[in-house]
Amino acid sequence: MLSRFHQPVTQVAKQLVSSAVKKSTQALPAVGPVKIGAASQEVFKRENKYGAHNYAPLPVALCKGEGVFVWDVEGNRYYDFLSAYSACNQGHCHPKIVDALKKQADIFTLSSRAFYTNVLGEYEEYVTRLFGYDKVLPMNTGVEGGETACKLARKWGYKVKKIPDNQAKIIFVEGNFWGRTLAAISSSTDADSYGGYGPYMPGFPIIPYDDLDALEKQLQDPTVCGFMFEPIQGEAGVVVPQEGYLRKVRELCTKYNVLMIADEVQTGLARTGKMLACDHENVRPDILVLGKALSGGVLPVSAVLADDEVMLTILPGEHGSTYGGNPLACRVAIASLEVLLEEKLADNAERLGQLLRDELSKLPKDIISVVRGKGLLNAIVIQSKHDAMDVCLKLRDNGLLAKPTHGDIIRFAPPLVITQPQLEECLDIIVRTVIEMK
Repeated sequence: MLSRFHQPVTQVAKQLVSSAVKKSTQALPAVGPVKIGAASQEVFKRENKYGAHNYAPLPVALCKGEGVFVWDVEGNRYYDFLSAYSACNQGHCHPKIVDALKKQADIFTLSSRAFYTNVLGEYEEYVTRLFGYDKVLPMNTGVEGGETACKLARKWGYKVKKIPDNQAKIIFVEGNFWGRTLAAISSSTDADSYGGYGPYMPGFPIIPYDDLDALEKQLQDPTVCGFMFEPIQGEAGVVVPQEGYLRKVRELCTKYNVLMIADEVQTGLARTGKMLACDHENVRPDILVLGKALSGGVLPVSAVLADDEVMLTILPGEHGSTYGGNPLACRVAIASLEVLLEEKLADNAERLGQLLRDELSKLPKDIISVVRGKGLLNAIVIQSKHDAMDVCLKLRDNGLLAKPTHGDIIRFAPPLVITQPQLEECLDIIVRTVIEMK
């Protein structure tokens, strides 16, 4: 018998979830308009009662995903225009990735790094050859990847650059976001992220984004070991730097003997129309951080890639993770990368992203003031007389899910498996929603 702590949401909600899953295997219903009913309200109520209030989710209770679509507990189908913050670039529950997960789960899932396994080396060879680095350090979450990159940069700074002990600095930029750990928030300029959590980690000078003069001034400090940044800022609202910024960053880091660290957790893996956002300017960072879509959204997988001069500064026992590089994650990561390549998802993102921006740019400027992005990582800025959350709620009611960031910005980042007819239907939903706002 279930304890009182494990009761179903309600019997009717349970039946509706089952019904929604059954519907999803049949002919797809038309998208929108939708209504949020009692089963969804029960889900909201239960999470609110028993869960920490560290998120403010859009009010929709999802129970299934497939490709570009997700379904709620009432059976309503939606286009997903967030893709789990780009973790689901390959679409929800991609059959090749899920198959790799299932097959490996029946064989071997975890040993820790106390022993060798037959899968880790296979994955390490695959991912290092694919991205052109000597070594990879496997981790789990994106923020762990960022922490690993910072530790590598500091170790390199002390061992190779010969920075005096405890003086190494890593430069960050305003508006950056790479997670919620104490190190990550110590580099943040978002008061919601860092407020009330001090004291903060030292050695993280912050400069404006896309400001090469400010960067060069900081790089002249001989105690600087790294410059960590997003090639396109995701959480800040899909902020795209000026053309040539990445190339100049590479030149400056080389000139001043500082490691260029690219946080491609969100921008990487075909999202921006190239395998990496850095590829748009043919730039190779010294440390590359990957995550999110590295697993196709089925479990946490991240990776930090670097050459031997950097990677081998960390010795056995100095850094690690119980789950990092586990056999299950390695099999899933290989399958996820293969899907991106086999289905040419970067090309699809490049082509359809341009179409999306072209059409969004035609929308009324008194509602949408700015359209920006690369590939299928895009954002619109809502005029101050309108509320971005209200727009997202109306989009939900019309069958499309998106989420605001920084109050007036809405990201549009569908799974990269989206087709042109599907994107055109989504554009119809967005246009209809915007017109309803007038």
